[in-house]
Amino acid sequence: MSDRQKKTPVESAVEMRELVLPNDTNSHGNVLGGKVLHLMDLACAMVAMRHCRRPVVTAAMDNVEFLAPIPGGHFMILKAMVNHTGRTSMEIGVRVEGEDPLTGDIIHTSSAYLTFVGLDDRKRPAEVPEMVPGTDDEKRRYEEAEERVNHRRASRRD
Repeated sequence: MSDRQKKTPVESAVEMRELVLPNDTNSHGNVLGGKVLHLMDLACAMVAMRHCRRPVVTAAMDNVEFLAPIPGGHFMILKAMVNHTGRTSMEIGVRVEGEDPLTGDIIHTSSAYLTFVGLDDRKRPAEVPEMVPGTDDEKRRYEEAEERVNHRRASRRD
């Protein structure tokens, strides 16, 4: 059993909302994909920093699919949470939804998994607190993340 500090996913979870403004949209009037990726990275970075209480860097972002557009004038909702931790790394899951401000209808528009590494004062990888899943949903996310982590490791060896 590790003597590292332990934290639950809820302790560092983040939910952010952003109004999609005209400057954030493409020629079709929908949010730019790059804007979505930027906000995903920010939301996940906040989760990672809250989890380890130290500077972090983005190490990877898994495949992202845009399932539905978010029109200008709608709200973008980003929900991010730690799914898994290694010794110095954290997998953070993020779900993006679009909300129609007039009806309240919410649709899932994209999801991704980002890997962050905690840094010490010399900007080198540092140990991060162990993530301990509590709920059944957190345990499921942890197990699914474990499979992705193993797949990433195997891919790096190829």
